[in-house]
Amino acid sequence: MVYELSNPVTKTLITHLRDQKSDAIRFRHTVAELTKQLVYEALKEFPLVQKNIKTWQGEQNFGTIDEKNIVVASVLRAGMPMLDSAIELLPESTAGFLAMKRDEITHKSVLYYDRLPECREKTILLVDPMLATGGSMCDAIELIKSKNPMKIIMLNIIGAPEGIDVVTSVHPDVDIYISQIDERLNSNKFIIPGLGDVGDRSYNTVE
Repeated sequence: MVYELSNPVTKTLITHLRDQKSDAIRFRHTVAELTKQLVYEALKEFPLVQKNIKTWQGEQNFGTIDEKNIVVASVLRAGMPMLDSAIELLPESTAGFLAMKRDEITHKSVLYYDRLPECREKTILLVDPMLATGGSMCDAIELIKSKNPMKIIMLNIIGAPEGIDVVTSVHPDVDIYISQIDERLNSNKFIIPGLGDVGDRSYNTVE
């Protein structure tokens, strides 16, 4: 399933991201806000477990998400603001990290760092701002599936139809929640109109 957010607030935040006047602090903050919207939608039908807590009227049971069975996996470095935002919402969840670098000639991704925790029978929120060709996402999903998770849910800020088609054709069991589906990829496999390099814009590393 592919679910694209349609709230006017979402569209407004995307416009803020596209604006080159948005500095790194505002850019990261906006990505974080969009991530929270994606998490809300992705988990809106998530089953609740009962948790016993101490309230002002004594101990009582209330429904809550079983955060300890959720792993938030980030593709470095662009996915870090998304991971931080998701962990803020789900502080008892576990973080995982994957680092991939795109070959500028072949446009294929190369995995060079894997720091995933135990994933068996857990729900994985795979966060990456940009879904372009879908290659890096497919590689990440394959790696995560080898660790026997219960379910994988992708959270993306911007995506191209070409990349979405690739992921859904190879991994139809993975749900995709995305803030905005853009027009297309250009000849260099960049999303149009896109946001530019999210990692650079998030951390002021533009040369």
